[in-house]
Amino acid sequence: MKNFSAKLAQKRKDLGMTQMEFAERLSVTRQTVSRWEAGAVLPDIDKIPDIAGLLGVSCDYLLNDAASEEGEAVPLSPAGRLLQEARGKTVRLSFFDGEADVELYNVDCVIEDFQGNWMKVSAETRKGRVEKLLPLSAVRALSFS
Repeated sequence: MKNFSAKLAQKRKDLGMTQMEFAERLSVTRQTVSRWEAGAVLPDIDKIPDIAGLLGVSCDYLLNDAASEEGEAVPLSPAGRLLQEARGKTVRLSFFDGEADVELYNVDCVIEDFQGNWMKVSAETRKGRVEKLLPLSAVRALSFS
């Protein structure tokens, strides 16, 4: 993701937003935005949809060096095509070892949205409703409920 920081800074500037304005809209500090744009750190994965939405671009554009702003991303894998078809449906996800999401383990999830190699899921857990942005690479399998 060597281009994330450059894409973020350029799109923010194109929109005429200062780092302070951008930070306020995301509920982070200006220093945090500065570190993102400098490439010193990356934002939490849960912030990516908010950043993309504020910039008017896709998550795939921000996170995938091969993706263009016009949405010409790397072609979807067969699993990606399956997830795209499963949008709005209830599923149960299985994760690769080391990629497991404790909150989503053995829980029915709804695939809210799918974009490129990322999917947004929601679920009712013991802790309440959660929404997560998951990389497709973490999901080993899904079963329809």
